[in-house]
Amino acid sequence: MTRSSVFPGRNRHASEEKAYLNTPIAIGTIQLRNRLYRAPALEGAGEKSDPAAIYARHFVPNAQSGIGLIVQGTTIITPEGRSGLGMSVINDRMSMLAFRPVTGAVHAHGARIVLQLGHAGMYAVEDWHRGCARTRLSLPIAPSQPGLMPSIARSFRPVRVLQTGEVEALVERFGKVAAWAREAGYDGIQLASSNCKLLQQFLSSTYNRRDDRYGGTLLRRTTFMREIRAAIAREAGEDFPVLLKYAALEVGFGLTRGGISLAEGIEIGKIAEDTGFAALTPVTTQNLPNSCFSRGDDPRASFENRRMRAQLEQAVGKNLLKYRLGFWLASKRHPFEPVWNREVFAAVKRAVAIPVFAVGGIRTPAEASDILSTGDADLIGLARPFYAEPELAAQFLNEANRHSTLSVRCQNCNLCLVPQLLGAPGVCHNPNLPRAAAWVSRTTTPGPRQVA
Repeated sequence: MTRSSVFPGRNRHASEEKAYLNTPIAIGTIQLRNRLYRAPALEGAGEKSDPAAIYARHFVPNAQSGIGLIVQGTTIITPEGRSGLGMSVINDRMSMLAFRPVTGAVHAHGARIVLQLGHAGMYAVEDWHRGCARTRLSLPIAPSQPGLMPSIARSFRPVRVLQTGEVEALVERFGKVAAWAREAGYDGIQLASSNCKLLQQFLSSTYNRRDDRYGGTLLRRTTFMREIRAAIAREAGEDFPVLLKYAALEVGFGLTRGGISLAEGIEIGKIAEDTGFAALTPVTTQNLPNSCFSRGDDPRASFENRRMRAQLEQAVGKNLLKYRLGFWLASKRHPFEPVWNREVFAAVKRAVAIPVFAVGGIRTPAEASDILSTGDADLIGLARPFYAEPELAAQFLNEANRHSTLSVRCQNCNLCLVPQLLGAPGVCHNPNLPRAAAWVSRTTTPGPRQVA
């Protein structure tokens, strides 16, 4: 049987009826009222005493303003494994059920919510943050011993290579946490496999040099991903939708080569579809973690702020210059450009029949309309623009604005990135913008500001 006969919808999107932001869509069993979603971001709730209340404060205005779907930012499946402070960690069933007020509040306003699950692997905060390293339970985990460039990036700090049985235990842990998420009211799960998280480390030849069933050919490098999908089906139910955000193109840093070519990224998308994933978010990322995934300006002001610099020095010590250089290089090599992931998500969309999510540099309703009308993707995502404009969805979904080129307030200054690494709330830190101001009221007097 040919692939096209199994998935008759493939490669036909150009002939289908044009979709617009207000066109409903189904993601597996999730029925969405429109095609606008809040992409996962760092909300900074994990270190607080009542994270559910913080998530609700972030998400309820989005839902009230009409958004179709919210993807809650990465939640970690084990006690250790965050990539930054402020991420939520699931230690047990009760810590997941504590999020019930979040899902209930979002559902009350007609939106749906998916929880992103992941693990940072060798780039966990327990590795790079000196305070967390002193109290960690074990060394950061990795699929293989890191090569030269990842070792330089990590200052040659040691890792613990996962044994086959430990990988299998992680697979089962993903399944168990997903079942708890369903019990807590989440409509589905998205696996986090971009920005050099653990799942990307397994998919990428930059990191994965294993000789068991989890390494080798591209298909074998997807075994971890495929087994997680099967475990979630066993634990949470076959009808519980599982989405995948992944690096469909991993570019190299400096003179190094990326570990995932676009051709391989397309093949990963096909494998994910065959495995039963409900939707894909293909993105471009680098083979070393830096701010290239956010595109935009060098957040110099964060490093010049005395309070912020003191916190950074306390966290990373003598590596502060390396972090400063990394942000600067990323801003030069990966400046902001509109819809920077389009080549990648459009290529994957042409190869699969399941819905493909667009994200990355979408800043105007006109860009969103063009992506949907050309069939390059099925849903439109924004993340950081919601920091400054929680009710932004209402303006994007207004039919009168369909072809508007008026951009969101977010100026891609990246001043939100460094505070978030240190656990600060996910808010706009641009001193030139009124925080959470209405998109339609561009000429009003600025409101309260939070400056990095």
